[in-house]
Amino acid sequence: MEILAFGVQADEKPLLEKAFAGHHDVRCLGVFLSEDTAPIAAGYEIISTSVNADLNNRVLQTLAAGGTQMIAQRSTGFNNIDLDVAERLGLTVARVSSYSPYSVAEFAWTLALAVNRRIVRASNRTRDFDFRLDGLMGRDLRGRTVGVLGTGKIGEAFTRIAHGFGMELLGWDVAENPACLELGMTYVDKERLFAEADLVSLHVPLMEATRHVVDAAALKAMKDDAILVNSSRGGLVDTEALVAELRAGRFTGVGLDVYEAEAGLFFLDKSLAGIEDDTLARLVTFPNVVVTSHQAYYTLDAVGQIIDTTVQNVLNHVGRRRDENVLVPRIG
Repeated sequence: MEILAFGVQADEKPLLEKAFAGHHDVRCLGVFLSEDTAPIAAGYEIISTSVNADLNNRVLQTLAAGGTQMIAQRSTGFNNIDLDVAERLGLTVARVSSYSPYSVAEFAWTLALAVNRRIVRASNRTRDFDFRLDGLMGRDLRGRTVGVLGTGKIGEAFTRIAHGFGMELLGWDVAENPACLELGMTYVDKERLFAEADLVSLHVPLMEATRHVVDAAALKAMKDDAILVNSSRGGLVDTEALVAELRAGRFTGVGLDVYEAEAGLFFLDKSLAGIEDDTLARLVTFPNVVVTSHQAYYTLDAVGQIIDTTVQNVLNHVGRRRDENVLVPRIG
């Protein structure tokens, strides 16, 4: 059987081909799954998608009509898939329920340190042989307060690094993580967290309850010199409200690896065509903002685990086995 994989990055292609070798053939496409590209999947029983695929009602109907029976998503998040429609059409949907939490946690700290110590500005200056220190002053993190929204595996890994810096730990989640409590974390309501934290980092999934959890009110409650980092999902932050606060001269720095309207932009080269998204175009002009293209997960370790799990999900489907990675059909 040949598997059709959409949205495959150049670094990812040889890893996918090697992982599937001896099991199934795999055809790797650089294009993302969308209404325009869905007809390509005709005749493929199993397809694999990336987190920026758009699996809406029309796309799923096109897939089902073309003979697709199984969708293996190469990510933990699945808010881009209409699971109700998939179930109605009899499609099996599986995801990667977990992979290296250190990849994302370490990158979140990379963003935090980059904006705090003005690394991008400093690097750009020295390329022009400008070695002045004006405007590059940062702050010690030791003794300051970090607020962690979401203390699951990634949030816990982020918290362990914060503990190593000697920071005061505040957390917010639906359930307290015993490991974070042992590190000295105090769980508080998110209003207190926003008000007291010098650094806020987001590690919650995107769902209706968390959409724009960082809204205009939350942003206004934050300290004027706070740092905000989002390496989870773009929809957690009200970007329009964030731009308004940045225009008012607030925040020491903002590090974003995700953007709520990133579909159709991230993972693509828009350097010649430009973009029509005025909000993103404005966002990247602020000197205290660093935007990266959803690369927090992108380590050899994490991508390898994602691919290995994807291969196992396909083998389980073929062998009519199910585990916790299967989203549809639902159990119960």
